[in-house]
Amino acid sequence: MHWLLLIIAGLCEVAFATCLGKAKESVGWPMYGWYVGFLISLTISMILLVKATQTLPIGTAYAVWTGIGA
Repeated sequence: MHWLLLIIAGLCEVAFATCLGKAKESVGWPMYGWYVGFLISLTISMILLVKATQTLPIGTAYAVWTGIGA
């Protein structure tokens, strides 16, 4: 179960990086929508990463999380 949470956290990392890139390219109201998506994705990713590291070793979890994000 914690591996699944870690994978979802990694996918949310991809989402927050994408939202941040799109926000930098946008102007006006759409920019704020991308920033909201960034904050939501970042929050979900961090919460799931913390939950996954409660049972998985931190080094392994962080390596998997950043690997998915890359």
